[in-house]
Amino acid sequence: MDKLRSMEVFVTAVDAGSFAAAAKALDMSAVMVGKHVQQLEAHLGARLLQRSTRSQGLTEVGRSFLDDCKRVLEQVRWAESAVERSRQAPQGLLRVSAPVTLGSLVIAPLAAEFLHEHPQVRLDLQLTDSVADLTGESLDAAIRIGRVSDESLVARPLTPYRMVIAGSPAYLKQHGVPQRAADLSRHVCLSHAVWQRRNEWTLHDGGSAVRWPASARFVCNQGDGLRRAALAGLGLVMQPEVLLAEDLAAGHLVPVLHHCLPEPRAVNLVYASDRRPLPKLARFVEHVVRALGATEPEPPRRARRGA
Repeated sequence: MDKLRSMEVFVTAVDAGSFAAAAKALDMSAVMVGKHVQQLEAHLGARLLQRSTRSQGLTEVGRSFLDDCKRVLEQVRWAESAVERSRQAPQGLLRVSAPVTLGSLVIAPLAAEFLHEHPQVRLDLQLTDSVADLTGESLDAAIRIGRVSDESLVARPLTPYRMVIAGSPAYLKQHGVPQRAADLSRHVCLSHAVWQRRNEWTLHDGGSAVRWPASARFVCNQGDGLRRAALAGLGLVMQPEVLLAEDLAAGHLVPVLHHCLPEPRAVNLVYASDRRPLPKLARFVEHVVRALGATEPEPPRRARRGA
């Protein structure tokens, strides 16, 4: 009986809420998850879980044993990481999350450079516009756009995220060039599906604030789809500078409303502050910060109580 493995399976089954969910997380069958739990119960001579066809719950003994298991597994992970920290060459799997557009256009090429420099490292880059949970998703680091509110994370500031408003020459010839933000109400505006009040972009024109039109004729949940619609002459697009840079340089898109663009948003490379970064993470952070021109790092911050 592999006690440590069975303890890991037991903890995962409790955290995941079911044997099926634990099996998916551990890449094993639900039957095997059940066998590990049964082996623990037989070894301890006590029932750890009360299960029915619809739910499962911890027994009193199970609750106590769960806390002990987590402490033991954390000590094992720390012992393993201590060995890795002692190695000079970065190695092992590095898991990083980044927003889709910034990740594909900027972070992915940097990751390729990093892997060329460190052949013993493997990198899993997850592209998503959702805010990734570093602990819950077992991530080493994440690129986040906007203010970092989690004070348990170290935040390394990167180049700010700037937006550009543009249209194709054909569209602007037909509809005219907008001179003020208020003119957008008379234009066809292309909008991103995830722009909501909590993360929408606001244009500033003199003393007034204008939101990018919510009732757009064309909505897409992916920036490159909006870019291609703008290139086809459908309307005005507001997208990150990194996405439109080549089209602007080639004259396929023409920038407008320079004076009322949204304020650039902060971009940070974040990782947990409650551990010493392993070589693979430390070198990756250095690589990204060096490439994207970050300022001095913010000191590690402790999470507020109850956060």
